[in-house]
Amino acid sequence: MKHLIIGGCGFIGYNLAEHLIKKGEEVVVMDNLSRKGTTYNLQKLENQFIDQFKFVACDIRIDKYLLEEYIAQVNVVYHLASQVAVTTSVTNPQLDFEINILGTFNILEAVRVANPNVIMLYASTNKVYGGMESIKIANNGEVYYYEDFPQGISEEQQLDFHSPYGCSKGAAEQYIRDYHRIYGLRSVCFRQSCIYGPNQFGIEDQGWVAWFTIAAIYEKDISIYGDGMQVRDVLHVKDLLAAYEFAVKNIDKTQGQIYNVGGGAKKTSSLINLLSILEEKLDKKIPFNTADWRPGDQPVYISDIQKFSKITGWKPKIKFFDGIESLIKWAKINETVLRKINLI
Repeated sequence: MKHLIIGGCGFIGYNLAEHLIKKGEEVVVMDNLSRKGTTYNLQKLENQFIDQFKFVACDIRIDKYLLEEYIAQVNVVYHLASQVAVTTSVTNPQLDFEINILGTFNILEAVRVANPNVIMLYASTNKVYGGMESIKIANNGEVYYYEDFPQGISEEQQLDFHSPYGCSKGAAEQYIRDYHRIYGLRSVCFRQSCIYGPNQFGIEDQGWVAWFTIAAIYEKDISIYGDGMQVRDVLHVKDLLAAYEFAVKNIDKTQGQIYNVGGGAKKTSSLINLLSILEEKLDKKIPFNTADWRPGDQPVYISDIQKFSKITGWKPKIKFFDGIESLIKWAKINETVLRKINLI
């Protein structure tokens, strides 16, 4: 099969490209290289696989004909290009709109016009559920948890787009779902939870697992907003790529649907728990600063992943403790790059 990865030099895109190339698949990587670390990821792909993939510089906001040209040539399109930070969406909502909504619309139109039979996967977010203020939350002195949802939040949860980022990602996924209903596009949307792993240039506002790991290794300031008992389900990027493969393999059953994809109820971590793991792995005490809760920060978010698991048989496999080990190794090996892009 031939694959087009839009946003292919980002964290998930790079890992996906590397995975598919190693399997012997034909891969086209498309990116505008605007985010920190993307140029490095492209160089790394070129150093490893110079003759095994094609790179195309493309801005999904404006390069509509380029999108049509390459979408027409492939079997699967992965739409991973996005403005990803809530804080950025608040300070620059127009940029957020143009990338996440206009860019997605351009991709959808390119699919409809140039290759309506292509399989299209879209990386959405659990932020479309908003603050979920009506859900009862408790804590046991160590972590927050749902009183009534032991398996986490399902796709039946009411949508409540909150922040420009939540609005733009939510609108994009609804466009994608409706293009399946109206035009028959073979699309799948993933409401992804906390994805982590190697090649993630995490910052405080996005990619917290990677940021805590990088900051702990290189003794950068770590801030915990709130009490540190906040809980998220965590999913290693390799498990996410397996979910993508399951979706493509079972496209007759998965198309037209939206799925929660994360670590689920069995793979969760609080902020304090991650710091404890890092202290054990790095064999040192990790100091941190405390600050007030940030607006809209959920005490707990856990994805109910049963819908996708039942349809495809997919389940997360990588333990969080082991996944952090791979992230630490990557961060140590890439100290020069992290300094070059001013993360440390």
